[in-house]
Amino acid sequence: MSEAASTRTPVALLPSLTPLLHRWLPRQRWFAGKGRPVAGFSLVSAAELLPVDSTSPGLLHLLIRVQHPGPAGGKAAGRESADCYQLLLGVRTTLPPHLAAALIGQMDEGPLAGRTVYEGLHDPRLAGLLLERLRTPGRFGTLRFDQTVPVTGGLPARILDAEQSNSSLVYGDSYILKIFRRVYPGVNPDLELPLALARAGCERVPAPVAWYESATPEPATLGVLQPYLRGSQDGWQLALKALAADDDFTEEAQALGRATAEVHTALAAALPTMTLSRAQTWHLATAMNERLDAAVRAVPDLLPYARGLRDAFDAITGAELNGGGHAQRIHGDLHLGQTLRTPDGLWSVIDFEGEPARPPAERRRMQPPVRDIAGILRSFDYAARSHRPWNPAWAARCRAAYCEGYAEASGTDPRAEPELLRAYETDKAVYEVVYEARHRPDWLPVPMAAIERLAGPGQ
Repeated sequence: MSEAASTRTPVALLPSLTPLLHRWLPRQRWFAGKGRPVAGFSLVSAAELLPVDSTSPGLLHLLIRVQHPGPAGGKAAGRESADCYQLLLGVRTTLPPHLAAALIGQMDEGPLAGRTVYEGLHDPRLAGLLLERLRTPGRFGTLRFDQTVPVTGGLPARILDAEQSNSSLVYGDSYILKIFRRVYPGVNPDLELPLALARAGCERVPAPVAWYESATPEPATLGVLQPYLRGSQDGWQLALKALAADDDFTEEAQALGRATAEVHTALAAALPTMTLSRAQTWHLATAMNERLDAAVRAVPDLLPYARGLRDAFDAITGAELNGGGHAQRIHGDLHLGQTLRTPDGLWSVIDFEGEPARPPAERRRMQPPVRDIAGILRSFDYAARSHRPWNPAWAARCRAAYCEGYAEASGTDPRAEPELLRAYETDKAVYEVVYEARHRPDWLPVPMAAIERLAGPGQ
């Protein structure tokens, strides 16, 4: 994204806002630059969604590029990296007590001198304004709003606290608006894929109702409004409840397998597919081995298992894959927490953004559907390990039932490609080991148990 001045907000706003951003941004859960110093900020675009005056709150929409200095040594030495973030800033003369937790700071100078700036999404009045903008398709300053069906207005807004890499607003019991914090050029897969699935008639994914994007300096998806599945529970919580009650979960796992297969089948019908060549399969295995090399350097506990793990990756280069190695658009970050079951028992799949840490081009790449399947299988292992005592038999039954359900709906049993399934599950477990070692050391035994199993002979 190239630099752009604001429409009505003076360019002088950013220098005066910079001291507050330096303190506030690194503390946000969705800020991807944790642990890296901030070299500076630049304004990509700005719009006043609600003009700032002395008698009522204003709402500023900003796209801010955050610069980070490159590492001291290596190929990237001296090179800056940058991420673009979407900010929705409320502006008031005085912040009421119920918004105290949303405070960003007091402006000492610049065009907003003397005003208080805060996280606008926590203000129901300002959050409601976003819904009103989505009801009126067309361009508004640097933003463009669009919809597939008319949107109901006048609904109370509340922010969800559970989000990590994004933010979500719920409007009444009707809609949920996902707001992408880290912004990339182009159409976000979380809009692209659900739109394609809706056109294909797939009811397993909530269809986008409306969305907004940057209109300048170049298009980028900023937020997607979808139906809110009232009363739904995510698959992770359902699995934990079943474990706590010592209940069987195989029927639910089988139904979830069928739902996953329906989504994959619809994506294959709606979007291009391909057959992986042997050269592409070799590159796939090479990338997995390279990630393993980096993981072993980061977590030496992996070293005793490295040879067996490499065998899992190398096995796919000589395997006879069903269909020659089918690849298509997939979810890309599928686990039990990305699934919902409605009160009437219907499973849905949500959050098609892919792994936020991976580059956008990689997230849009066609991949074998078994990658998604491996993600769910790993998730069953995590659920079983989170329960005391550990219940590996519960996980094994769920894993088998899930694959059976997938085979019923797709006609292809993922276990019929054992080399590919093992490779993707191994790759996922290696990623989990690094993540847990860095962020949750107490959870490290969960992926390490899978590493021991997957590195063994005959797996």
